[in-house]
Amino acid sequence: MSKNQIDKYLASLEQPKRGTLEALRRMILEIIPEAEQRISYSMPAFRVQGKVIAGFAAFKNHLSYLPHSGSVFPKLGDALSKYKTSPGALQFPVDKPLPKALVKKLIAIRMKQALGASLPHAQRPTPLSLASQRPIPRASFNDARRPPPRQQNL
Repeated sequence: MSKNQIDKYLASLEQPKRGTLEALRRMILEIIPEAEQRISYSMPAFRVQGKVIAGFAAFKNHLSYLPHSGSVFPKLGDALSKYKTSPGALQFPVDKPLPKALVKKLIAIRMKQALGASLPHAQRPTPLSLASQRPIPRASFNDARRPPPRQQNL
């Protein structure tokens, strides 16, 4: 399952659904270009570091943005007041893409939840990448395993 399957999914839709979801797909990939495109639960999904961050689906009378977490929408408060939501889906019209600013917020919240990243492109720091720490020289690791040298009495 890959990008090609999402292409097929979108190709199977009539306009304006196809165009609206293609625009959403481009937005998601602009925000998280490192995302792996997959089909998850028979719907397009975008994964980062193995975690599904965003997805979408077409239905008869609406389209849905899927954050793959029921705790994303409550963090946005009134920003979603003009949309119909359930814990796992945000419905929007078939002919009007979601605003990019809203998609950025949705992704930022989900990235923080799933990966601990505070911004979409932020990576969790590793101990060696922290400015306050320096790599420990290899000799120090070896020295820690060796017993201390014996002192000779002269």
